[in-house]
Amino acid sequence: MSILDKLTGRAKKAAGDLAGDSSLRREGRREEEKGEKKEQLDRAQEKVEQRSAEVSDLERKT
Repeated sequence: MSILDKLTGRAKKAAGDLAGDSSLRREGRREEEKGEKKEQLDRAQEKVEQRSAEVSDLERKT
């Protein structure tokens, strides 16, 4: 979903530029940032899952 948010955000920004519509451009910027934040969250969740698996492995070994 984050890629879709980023793409639609970029499209809205471009449309806002072409139409001279600053509110559409702002909306596009916000949507693009939303996509970037979702990607950051996904990466953070992957790290947490990875660390959790490492801890589980260590607990099994002891």
